[in-house]
Amino acid sequence: MGNGSLTEHAKIVIAHRGASGYLPEHTLPAKAFAYAVGSDFLEQDVVLSKDDVPLVLHDVHLDTVTDVRQRFPERARDDGRFYAIDLTLDELKSLSVCERFDPATGQAVFPNRFPMGLSQFRIATLAEELELIQGLNDSTGRDVGIYTEIKRPAWHRQQGKDISQITLAVLNEYGYANRSDNVYVQCFDAAETRRIRHELGCQMRLVQLLEDEDWGRTTADYDLVAAESDLQTIAQYADAIGPSMNVVVVPHANRQGYLCTPLVELAHRCGLKVHPWTLRADALPEYVDSFERLIEIALFEADADGVFSDFPDVTVATRDRLFQAS
Repeated sequence: MGNGSLTEHAKIVIAHRGASGYLPEHTLPAKAFAYAVGSDFLEQDVVLSKDDVPLVLHDVHLDTVTDVRQRFPERARDDGRFYAIDLTLDELKSLSVCERFDPATGQAVFPNRFPMGLSQFRIATLAEELELIQGLNDSTGRDVGIYTEIKRPAWHRQQGKDISQITLAVLNEYGYANRSDNVYVQCFDAAETRRIRHELGCQMRLVQLLEDEDWGRTTADYDLVAAESDLQTIAQYADAIGPSMNVVVVPHANRQGYLCTPLVELAHRCGLKVHPWTLRADALPEYVDSFERLIEIALFEADADGVFSDFPDVTVATRDRLFQAS
């Protein structure tokens, strides 16, 4: 396990924004670290620049992970935010990337992660990241996959840009086109995921991401018939779902222990894989006392097919140890 050549039935570890527990999210060093520790897939969140270049950034905003406010103070919109889509690639490449922070306070969201202001990190384009991963696949002999999210397609369309079409073109250019290729394409926008499949003709494996409010039902009030109907609809165009861990495992009502909800079982019944997000060693839910225990619950008790993790090294090692013990 952990060698990047997993069977279809193995439980995959997806490096969430790279090894973001150790290095600033979505930077190439974070992806190289995640690759080196045995991740099966590396995640790319994609937004567009002013000149239509797909960038690997979690948000359409720049002011939570870069020094854009200092470099281009005049580029703020009326809401006071700074948007990647308002800067050209050359301008974006001049920005320094750091650990995620709250723009209102300047304080790091995860204070014990990579120190803010140290070293040098830059925004990567999707093409640059794909070249890094494919280059490492060549030099190591592994076959680590990509897991690409198309961010806020409706918003991009309002700005006059078809992010899905542009992103799929880059993936195709780098050899990702079919179900047999080591790639997942994910999106929260269900209408857009259907469009990607049917209108844009995407043959890659698609993942319907789910907001908590879509599935915010605990086992006590779960409408199993409605949930299965929703999942059957998703299965008509997607191969997997990406729910929050908050709706896969929930605390008991009395806050003693936890319950695995029926979501994974229902999804499997509909032929869908389940890849919950996000496991973080520094943000444990109240029902566990260790990160390793959370991994065990997600993969082996809830029976998810894979997980997104900020700490892929521990996740890979724990998965492998538990497989060997079973």
